[in-house]
Amino acid sequence: MDSVGSRGAPAAVRPSRRSGRLSPGGGRRGPGARRGAVGRRGPFGGARTRRLFAGSVMAAFGGVSAVLQFVGQLWPEAIPAPAPVTAASVLLCLAWALLRSRPTVVVCQEFGRPRMSVTVGPGDLFDESAHLVVGFCDTFDTDVRDGVVISGTSVQGQLLERRYDGDAGRLDGELDAALRAAVPVARETRRDKPYGKLDRYPVGTVAVLGSRPRLVFGVAYSRIGNDCVARSSTEELWLSLGRVWDAVYRHGQLDRVAVPLIGSGLSRLHGLDEESLLRLILLSFITHSRERVICRELRVVLRPAELERVDLTEVAAFLGVLAAADSGSAG
Repeated sequence: MDSVGSRGAPAAVRPSRRSGRLSPGGGRRGPGARRGAVGRRGPFGGARTRRLFAGSVMAAFGGVSAVLQFVGQLWPEAIPAPAPVTAASVLLCLAWALLRSRPTVVVCQEFGRPRMSVTVGPGDLFDESAHLVVGFCDTFDTDVRDGVVISGTSVQGQLLERRYDGDAGRLDGELDAALRAAVPVARETRRDKPYGKLDRYPVGTVAVLGSRPRLVFGVAYSRIGNDCVARSSTEELWLSLGRVWDAVYRHGQLDRVAVPLIGSGLSRLHGLDEESLLRLILLSFITHSRERVICRELRVVLRPAELERVDLTEVAAFLGVLAAADSGSAG
């Protein structure tokens, strides 16, 4: 996930063999929650990829036909048996179209105003050499025992396991220190909320954990009910993203930032599929970066299951349009 495209040009794409192990989100899945309506991508990806394949086949066949007709008129004896030549031409055209329309796995786009790059692709969030963004619920719960409050396979659970060696006391201590200046908006009773923490913080609260060069920006983007079910909305996610970019601006020193597909896990946002969530994250970052430089590189890390539900060819086109708009406004 290291190469980038040229400023204002269509996003560069290349295959990758990296795989992720994360399940973004915390808390249990809400009643009736389900995955987005976007199903698994076929071998030709989304509509844009299929159009590219069809157009490539037609263009290649037209070019090969023109060459064969030209050669046949000048040197008729050069094509003694039309059937094998035709079959070979069709196979050549199909191979060329498949090569041009092969599935996109990594998207890289550079922006000129401000100078930064955005990369989207598969990977393991906690293997990234970057500051990390991790979604929390409004109580900043960390209890993964039995998966009642927080799922151990969620990004929160993996943060505890892989960055804090399962030491919940150490993570809670850093959270308490980071939230010392934040004012809770409510406090539950143990009778009403039998499990987890009781203080509730405003959605959008950010706790900056760890130390450079790998800070963790924990952002409360969902509300966890007393039934331990996390719930969020598009408005709350947009607000939370804005707050986390502000925190990255203040503390990140322009270093690389890696973010998972926030909102795609157990605090599922109804009405938004994975690709819509990805576009929302990208649009939020680019919008705030136009006001001030947040970081020099943003990496959105997707799990393999998420990658199957996102057409990165469309994402590349989306980023290319945003980069071109920046170049046009700068001119």
